[in-house]
Amino acid sequence: MLASSAVFRRQQFLIRSLGGFGDCTHQNRRQQIKAMSGTSMEADAENILRAITPSLDPKRYKGQAGKIAVIGGCREYTGAPYFAAISALKIGADLSHVFCTKDAAPVIKSYSPELIVHPVLEESYSVRDEEEKKFTAERVLAEVDKWLERFDCLVIGPGLGRDPFLLECVSEIIKHARQTNIPMIIDGDGLFLITDNLHLVSNYPLAVLTPNVNEYKRLVKNVLLAEVDEQDAPNQLLSLAKRIGGLTILRKGRADLICDGETVKSVSIYGSPRRCGGQGDILSGSVAVFVSWARQQGLVTDGNLATSPKNPTVLGCIAGSALLRKAASLAFENKKRSTLTTDIIEFLWRSLEDISPAH
Repeated sequence: MLASSAVFRRQQFLIRSLGGFGDCTHQNRRQQIKAMSGTSMEADAENILRAITPSLDPKRYKGQAGKIAVIGGCREYTGAPYFAAISALKIGADLSHVFCTKDAAPVIKSYSPELIVHPVLEESYSVRDEEEKKFTAERVLAEVDKWLERFDCLVIGPGLGRDPFLLECVSEIIKHARQTNIPMIIDGDGLFLITDNLHLVSNYPLAVLTPNVNEYKRLVKNVLLAEVDEQDAPNQLLSLAKRIGGLTILRKGRADLICDGETVKSVSIYGSPRRCGGQGDILSGSVAVFVSWARQQGLVTDGNLATSPKNPTVLGCIAGSALLRKAASLAFENKKRSTLTTDIIEFLWRSLEDISPAH
């Protein structure tokens, strides 16, 4: 009896050490996260942010700081693509496009004149028969193809919905994007599409998946035929990335875990206890910008980053995760329980400025 009790206590201690916070207080969470940041797995996030953020140069022209496109937005969901696209601009990208359905376009346009909105995607209700379906799919792909080579990164999934015909069209867009070697951040309903069609991104080193808790469970179940193992989270993530092959996964959680099948890094900077919807969309837009910047900068050779990963998708994930967490923390300090996604977006500039001032 005593032996089993001792085993139980050791198990509980291990769970707490690995981030199983249970019902601990707000202060205890901060202390535990701080303790986790001292591990070798913790990324040197602030130095990475400084290393890959380009300086402002009057000789640079429009577009050199990043051209991002969001593939998403339908009748029901117009906020998500807006959050992703506007976050990219707030961080420092020069141009941000949204490819959405015709119903979503006027709404997204009304949110901000800064976004370039393309009402080209179609849903099943607008397609009457197989012949029209084929013609419409070809037209959608042709409209997107005209722009693909101009972009530095795609964000696929925010507000996309799960309409079968729409997802078929997006599958073809992903195939064409691979042919032109464009980085892709897959989020939201894009992950719903990818989980059942892993061939679309497997062995593509410029793809990034950003699953939340439920999306990650589905990935693990489909790929590893297992349940999520919180006690061995880094090794399970490593196995998942290796099994899919050649891409990067950013597993969102109390501490974000980032893995490209070779290494696992953690970002455990304290963010906000307020879990308003839309923060994942900020993250996907942020990661898109930082992945673009990391690729532009080439391999980071700064001596201060000797132990950091060199994969630009991993660097972009670390930077995007850290920046969102810092912005969320600042927003919560100001708005507390009323903090919304739009409040967090307004603090992105301050968070980046604190780390990498725009001289």
